[in-house]
Amino acid sequence: MEAAASPISQRILLAVDQSGSSRAAADEAIRRAASEQAALIVLTVLEPHNLHLPGGRLQRVDQERDRLTAGALAIVHRARAAGVRATYLIWEGDPAEAILEASRAERADAIVLGSRPRTNLRRLILGSVSTEVSKRATCEVVVVPT
Repeated sequence: MEAAASPISQRILLAVDQSGSSRAAADEAIRRAASEQAALIVLTVLEPHNLHLPGGRLQRVDQERDRLTAGALAIVHRARAAGVRATYLIWEGDPAEAILEASRAERADAIVLGSRPRTNLRRLILGSVSTEVSKRATCEVVVVPT
């Protein structure tokens, strides 16, 4: 008689923006998911206002989605190589709002995201995605500094 596979009890949402801060956050999320036998959901958010190219031209949404998908898939492959069950999501919109909504929709037990340094003035004007998520999330939030 075969033993039934144990159900995944923990779900970790890794929110990445494909920047340098994403690597450290991905490493931490994969490490945690492996040690806790948790499922990993890699989320990246397409921000329509970031589609501007030099010279005032716009980048095509499909090209940006392809770039984000490739980055998310690379993390999924790394996680699977470490023995972690992993998948990915691409959402559109405001990063903080998308992360919070995805964490609720996916019933995440924890959110892992990176934090990149910003000047005090920029942080004052724009705020920080990691700060906003930490304030409003209904689950554990792990902010990995770069």
